[in-house]
Amino acid sequence: MRRREFLRRAGLGMAALAAAPDQARQPRADAGEAWRPNIVLIMADDLGYGHLGCYGQKSIRTPHLDRLARDGMRFTQAYAGCSQCAPSRSVLMTGYHAGHTPVRGNGGGIPLRDEDVTLAEVLREAGYATGLFGKWGLGEATTAGVPNRQGFDEFFGYLHQKHAHFYYTDYLWHNGERHPLPGNRDGKREQYSHDVILDRALAFLGERRDRPFFCFLSLTIPHHEWTAPEETLREYAGAFEENPPAFRWREGYAFPAEPKATMAAMITHMDKGVGRVLHQLEQCGLSGNTLVIFTSDNGADSYSLASPEFFKANGPLRGYKYDLYEGGIRVPAIARWPGRIAPGRESGHVWYAPDLMPTFAELAGNPDGVPKDTDGLSIVPALLGEAGAGRAQPEHPFLYWETQAGSRATRMGDWKAVLPNPDARVELYDLSADPGETHDVAGGHASLVAEMRAHMEASHVEPPPQTEPGAPDGRQYF
Repeated sequence: MRRREFLRRAGLGMAALAAAPDQARQPRADAGEAWRPNIVLIMADDLGYGHLGCYGQKSIRTPHLDRLARDGMRFTQAYAGCSQCAPSRSVLMTGYHAGHTPVRGNGGGIPLRDEDVTLAEVLREAGYATGLFGKWGLGEATTAGVPNRQGFDEFFGYLHQKHAHFYYTDYLWHNGERHPLPGNRDGKREQYSHDVILDRALAFLGERRDRPFFCFLSLTIPHHEWTAPEETLREYAGAFEENPPAFRWREGYAFPAEPKATMAAMITHMDKGVGRVLHQLEQCGLSGNTLVIFTSDNGADSYSLASPEFFKANGPLRGYKYDLYEGGIRVPAIARWPGRIAPGRESGHVWYAPDLMPTFAELAGNPDGVPKDTDGLSIVPALLGEAGAGRAQPEHPFLYWETQAGSRATRMGDWKAVLPNPDARVELYDLSADPGETHDVAGGHASLVAEMRAHMEASHVEPPPQTEPGAPDGRQYF
């Protein structure tokens, strides 16, 4: 039986498991009795390494995420799967790094294939209820890439990532159907999509008490269109000296009168949403056995409207979204699991998005569900401590990233090699002494550069056709 067919049949059996919650709740024999936690993965869109208070931000208030870091652990060397949205999400979902993952283009509708095994499928095979709320970007309607064909029991949000540019859209997708937002029709802007999506996610959390669940809350904040609800925007009104940006958005996008205040308000509003998620878990009695991980899909955007330099959005790191310098790929990452993850910890363990599939699979009691050729390593020992996990944390011999434009990067220990474009020479940085990648030392380490360049070449696998499907009914999003 093909693996995909097996997973489909396993998914069909979930209704029966739901009818027998005691059976569904039992861990597999190879999982510890206290494991099989609920898993809530919250991923922001274009949130930089320095955008949160717990990572040094001084001008934007993020009290709930700062509390999450105090109650759990904060990683200082965690990386996204890529420096742009769709490939990064493909890496997360498949466990394959950016030179291996099926979706490499960033058009927004290139689909995952039927044969691709996703994180959601691995968890559903383990008996988890699976829900995705927010931005998908890995398959337009009618393709094999839609979430309900890729392991998610419930989906509510945006399919195409260009559709996700609009916070006052007149519809979202609920599973395979369009869900109208009448408050945003005829020129009205009454239903902020982030809040509508969050309400659905909270309902999912409230309903899923009979068996473990995986809730992927894939936020669109702070990606453009840059706009925030009026009540949060008022908190920052007049807070910053505002300089009009040097460009205007194309027709269809709102243009904020106070760009800096708008960016700050968006991130604070996102933080309030995280607070609502944590409150819902507490109200439902789920906090004690729920692993919450918060991260971002790539670094902060460089557009002037996002004011990245003013807010020091990527902290001390060089580069922005689309770059493979640290600012494009190193991201905030916070994990909380009361009673299992010691509070107030900081970890310098180096890991990236492919590692989440084997991590979650191990915690769910289904490590064998992960395809053998994926590129991730479980970070359970980093999360729980070696005593809690019962083994030492394995280390990657190297990490690898690439973009469709031809830039590549690899990290080996503290060494980072960057190929900015196919015609450039390889640059080399010692991140232990130079995390801002200001001093290229390639000239003094020829053999190391050659070794890392060889890793780049060996890590690239030719992708399947990167075909962008037409929008449903011929409709465009802008």
